[in-house]
Amino acid sequence: MPLQFTCLHSRHVAQGALMQPFAGFDMPIQYTSIIDEHNAVRHHCGVFDVSHMGEVVVTGPDAERFINHLFTNDFRGVPAGKVLYGMMCYPDGGTVDDTCICRLADDRFFLTINAANIDKDNAWIGAQADGFDVQIAYRSDDFGQLAIQGPEAEGVVERVLGLTCHDLAFYEVKTIDITAPAAETILISRTGYTGEDGFEVYASHATIVDYWDRLMAAHVTPCGLGCRDTLRFEVGLPLYGDELSADISPVMAGLSIFCKFDKPEFIGRDALLRQKTEGVARRLRGIELDAHAVPRHGYPVLQDDCEVGVVTTGYRLISVDKSCAVALVDSSLKLGDRVAIQIRKKTFPGTVVKKKFYDKHYKK
Repeated sequence: MPLQFTCLHSRHVAQGALMQPFAGFDMPIQYTSIIDEHNAVRHHCGVFDVSHMGEVVVTGPDAERFINHLFTNDFRGVPAGKVLYGMMCYPDGGTVDDTCICRLADDRFFLTINAANIDKDNAWIGAQADGFDVQIAYRSDDFGQLAIQGPEAEGVVERVLGLTCHDLAFYEVKTIDITAPAAETILISRTGYTGEDGFEVYASHATIVDYWDRLMAAHVTPCGLGCRDTLRFEVGLPLYGDELSADISPVMAGLSIFCKFDKPEFIGRDALLRQKTEGVARRLRGIELDAHAVPRHGYPVLQDDCEVGVVTTGYRLISVDKSCAVALVDSSLKLGDRVAIQIRKKTFPGTVVKKKFYDKHYKK
């Protein structure tokens, strides 16, 4: 299939971004350097084009019941204006996708899905709708999306874009009626994928282009997918395809907190509850290497010269200057155990640690 372009593609090319294919889209990986962009988000503010992400709107009398059937988290008693994170799972507990879902009204929900999974997720969501009085609208082609992230994000959004956002708490969402560049209703949430305070804005392509131009004129740092990955990894946020997949369940990924087993049912509940109760053969763990080496996805994890797992993501971390990895390893490994990662023909010793290597700084 030919590569797809977001509404900001021409802007990225004109700004000299390094472009590479990602999830079927030609996306910016970096503009200046991953380190500079990473640090801009950690200490100031950066903006990401995430218009490749997918959007689905579910409405109707059975909307809440349907979402709770699809989703591991629980919207019962959750008012409009709230956002929940969780997973959609297969009956065996494997992960279809992880997603943030906004409750916009009693009978209206807005789902954001990973770009690589749009077609799969759309088919999965539609196939589960039998017996529910809902309408499902696949809106990925209608929206662009910006992620404005960092400790200065609130001031940037209000000053540069003219959008009131200080009233939003973490994981809250609202709609705003705007008149320029055209009359429309946009959506803004206090969410993100960096471990810092920030906002995600969903709007028409024309409005997203206008907002990008305003942010560039205000000298907000444009950020590529390279630092998006380093930022999310440092704070222990999973990436679908690495830390979650059809073969890696939320329980294996250490995300049971987002699986609400007191709900009457959701797809995969019985399998996930069995995993949580009886245990799993492998789970995700953090590993901190002793040496300055760079572990990568797919590298073997060894203990006493026997392979006990495989790296899902690894980096020389920018914010803490350590070489770290997350790996899917035998569940017998516990915090403090000594292991090694094979990097090409050499092995580098390290210690099993928690998956979060840097503290999040969200607004409380």
